Amino acid sequence: MSRLIVVSNRVPSPDRPPQGGLAVAVHAALRDRGGVWMGWSGNSSGDREPGPLIRREEGPITYALTDLMQRDLAEYYQGLANSVLWPLCHYRIDLTDYSRRDAAGYFRVNRFFAERLAPLVRPDDLIWIHDYHMIPLAAELRRMGLKNRIGFFMHIPWPAPDVYLTLPVGEQLLHEMTAYDLLGFQTEADVENFSLCLRRSGIARPVPGGEGLHEAGGRRFRLGHFPISIDAEGFARTARNAVRNVAMRKFRDSLEGRTLIVGVDRLDYTKGLPQRMAAYRRFLEGNPAWLGRTTYLQVTPQSRAGVAEYEALGREVAELAGNINGQLGRLDWSPVRYVNRAFSQQILAALYRMARLALVTPMRDGMNLVAKEYVAAQDPEDPGVLVLSRFAGAAAELGEGAVLVNPYDEEMIANAIARAVSMPLDERREMHGLLADVLRRYDVFDWSDDYLAQLERTGGPAG
Repeated sequence: MSRLIVVSNRVPSPDRPPQGGLAVAVHAALRDRGGVWMGWSGNSSGDREPGPLIRREEGPITYALTDLMQRDLAEYYQGLANSVLWPLCHYRIDLTDYSRRDAAGYFRVNRFFAERLAPLVRPDDLIWIHDYHMIPLAAELRRMGLKNRIGFFMHIPWPAPDVYLTLPVGEQLLHEMTAYDLLGFQTEADVENFSLCLRRSGIARPVPGGEGLHEAGGRRFRLGHFPISIDAEGFARTARNAVRNVAMRKFRDSLEGRTLIVGVDRLDYTKGLPQRMAAYRRFLEGNPAWLGRTTYLQVTPQSRAGVAEYEALGREVAELAGNINGQLGRLDWSPVRYVNRAFSQQILAALYRMARLALVTPMRDGMNLVAKEYVAAQDPEDPGVLVLSRFAGAAAELGEGAVLVNPYDEEMIANAIARAVSMPLDERREMHGLLADVLRRYDVFDWSDDYLAQLERTGGPAG
């Protein structure tokens, strides 16, 4: 079994066991195979060149972390990655803020990562690179002579060609991505969009009968969809245990028998928070029998502090929550509880299990693991209902057992809330059974095993 090298922008702390999603699966794969997890340390070296890699051995895993200069963070991380690629891939061309300086910084930092990574690589290592921060990294490694199998996984959506190709360096990035052996995406739609971008730009062409195989510049690479998941069994166990703790019992008592509706999202313009708040208000106004009988808890940790768009969004959502409480609340009841802080996985699991309804209504999402965590946390004998945006990647898998909505349609979300809070037990059990089957068939460990198995047998020169 080949050793594994993982590269991601951020690396979980070796001092704490990973919680949720990617980190759990990657940690398990590294533990089984041995290898290296490399990424940014989270620290800035200011105006000075970063010092040597910070290396730490934890059993078979070597953590290799590097600081970045403040200029690098401004141009690579805050610049092209988060001010261009993030909004663009979520179909918000209007929010992109492109500059040639940031683009140059993005490529420069990827070259820097390659220079620091290359000495750690052995000839038979598998290299697995993650997310939109690291798109050019394989091409940089190839230019340095590395011939290893190199895979890439995109954690956010890949947009349609008419959106993606508005990016001034869009074709350059596509060229760089042909250096990978396996390009993994969340959904079949993302794979289709990426393949269309390759064809529209003339950079690569599909190999007939090749099941995702493409050819460019004398080498072949494969596209595939790998819907990332969670440790469903572990999360269910956490939820069962967490509802018993004292803090959660006090929270349940504070609801005074009201139906709990929950939303958990980072503060981000992709999450549809203003529309969701407006839809909840519309639900209450259109269904006055539910006044005083529901509590909507929205947990929204702050995201990317200091960015004007996020600060404005935070004010907007807080004002909407305050207006709902001010106009529809009573002395003994606040319709909305809006919390701007992060909670532990244990607390979130307990909240999901208590909630009759989860609102997962992003305008666009790569997957949205909150939807899967909510399903895993439920009591199968008395499960809640998932209201899910049709534009979340999870909808491709969970659509049959969720109430799908258009996140731009507030009336549709309001009607979905009304349906969900009134849904009979038999129907809730049936829908939850469909969702639970999906999680049982393909969990996060299946995801990583599937991806790495395909990477090991993919790539090489064109015939």
